Amino acid sequence: MKGKKYMRITYEEKIFEASEPVKVNEILKEDITEKHIACVVNNQVHALDYEIREDAKVELLDINSKDGRNVYIRGVMFIMGKAFSECYPKALLTVNYQLHNSMFCQIDNMKVSDEMIDNVREKMKEIIKADLPITKTVMSVEEAKAFYTHSKSANGRFQINNHAKEVSLYFCGDYFNYLYGTMPLSTGMMKIFEIQKYKDGYLVRYPDKTDMTKLGEYKETKKLLSTFDEYDDIYKLLNVNTVYKLNKKVEDGEINDFILLSEALHEKKISILADKISKKSDVKMILIAGPSSSGKTTFARKLSLGLRLKGIKPVTISVDNYFVERKDNPRDEYGNYDFECIEAIDLELFNDHLVRLLNGETVEVPRFDFKVGTKVYDGTTMSLKKDEILVIEGIHCLNDRLTKAIPKEEKVKIYISDLTVLNIDYFNRISTTDTRLIRRIVRDYKYRGYDALSTLQTWYSVNRGEEKYIYPYQEEADYMFNSSLIYELAAEKKYAVPLLKQIDSTHKEYGEAQRLIQFLEYFEDIPDDDIPNTSLLREFIGGSIYHKENLYVKIVDLMYLNLDILVEIIVLNVYIRNT
Repeated sequence: MKGKKYMRITYEEKIFEASEPVKVNEILKEDITEKHIACVVNNQVHALDYEIREDAKVELLDINSKDGRNVYIRGVMFIMGKAFSECYPKALLTVNYQLHNSMFCQIDNMKVSDEMIDNVREKMKEIIKADLPITKTVMSVEEAKAFYTHSKSANGRFQINNHAKEVSLYFCGDYFNYLYGTMPLSTGMMKIFEIQKYKDGYLVRYPDKTDMTKLGEYKETKKLLSTFDEYDDIYKLLNVNTVYKLNKKVEDGEINDFILLSEALHEKKISILADKISKKSDVKMILIAGPSSSGKTTFARKLSLGLRLKGIKPVTISVDNYFVERKDNPRDEYGNYDFECIEAIDLELFNDHLVRLLNGETVEVPRFDFKVGTKVYDGTTMSLKKDEILVIEGIHCLNDRLTKAIPKEEKVKIYISDLTVLNIDYFNRISTTDTRLIRRIVRDYKYRGYDALSTLQTWYSVNRGEEKYIYPYQEEADYMFNSSLIYELAAEKKYAVPLLKQIDSTHKEYGEAQRLIQFLEYFEDIPDDDIPNTSLLREFIGGSIYHKENLYVKIVDLMYLNLDILVEIIVLNVYIRNT
């Protein structure tokens, strides 16, 4: 008789053996505390009742972790939906987008009132106090549709493509909903929340990532909200605000026209911005900042073209050449050089050069040698003509300390980001961070030689820098530009998925890779041929006209020298398409 085959389950320093499938919350019941909201099994996030069927390394997911916080937020939104279904069963809820420590939501068929919000808040408290179980049922798409047939209400509006093999619905009593991602096991796990009326909708607030034991502070972001609202209204008008509707455009052969509309929106916004800047006679400097993979390079070149059409020549100056000497560079809490902090820049020298340039002087600009960590002067000089304007791009451009010597009226600050307004469906939003991450995965592989694993490994550090040096200053911007293209994830899918599939389960980034793969599978593919070579998206997937330096310069010169010669630009564009 053969001996039993045992599974080996490792948790921290403990090793368990089991001869049959066992759930995480059963085998680790002595270790699970109130702070644990989910688990990680073989580098993939699961609910605490996940059933282990093979050798596994298990971690318990704390609510203070990134993934744990996401599970917590998902649970709060589920409870909010259940509370609305009980108080206002006919309400058609839409989860729009994330703001600071909160989610902005609207009701499509009802006016939001203070009384309504008060009632929902009390109901949410009741649901949490009752600590009701949340259970998952995996079913086919057709089976899931049947649940929604007679429930077009706060339960949500089911929008999953027919090509999906199966769907997970979550149930709590009579309430059910589809949610993208791992869920908590019960309603009692989400004790910290708030819901409040805001503008024409309401905010669902939750704890800050720095301390999950108390409600996070809500900081007003009027400019950011206005930018979100503007794009949200546009795509609602075009009736493409969910993945389902975008896929319908592809299936019905209408995607090309929609791509052109999206691109036209970008061009219009940049043209308007260039026009506004050209009318500010005192402006001598444009400062551009935004998080990673926002499309700053292409945006800056598009804006430069727009300014040249107004008779203004943009001239760039690189902040990277003004780092302090390596020995003077600040260090982070781990003792490593912190190259992202503003103190890493020689602010005195940089501002001295800016003032002198704007006063018509010629300055010898340095080149920073990153190998030896020092500035090198090789005789390179720089000056500004009367019809020229300085353009500076960098993470600190919205921070006045970077250009402290320059009067406010002589500066224009622009914040650019991929502010996603497309949602999976009416209840599941698409993270702006995810869209930027997928852009970066594709670009890093194509242009920088990094695989998806390397990009994921550095992403936390990138986000940390953004949160410290960009986001706190975004409301200081004079203008905001949304670089999001609502069709972009469908176009990036064919590039990103194969790269993500190369990450195997031995890496801790495996779970994140699998999550992104599953997310991208919602999209129908869009062929590259439909995407113009002037698109900002081309900065990431390749084929951009702005990466053909010589041709870009020629186009710029043509525009500047003679506006009547625009027909030559069209000829050039045809040539580029064929090369």
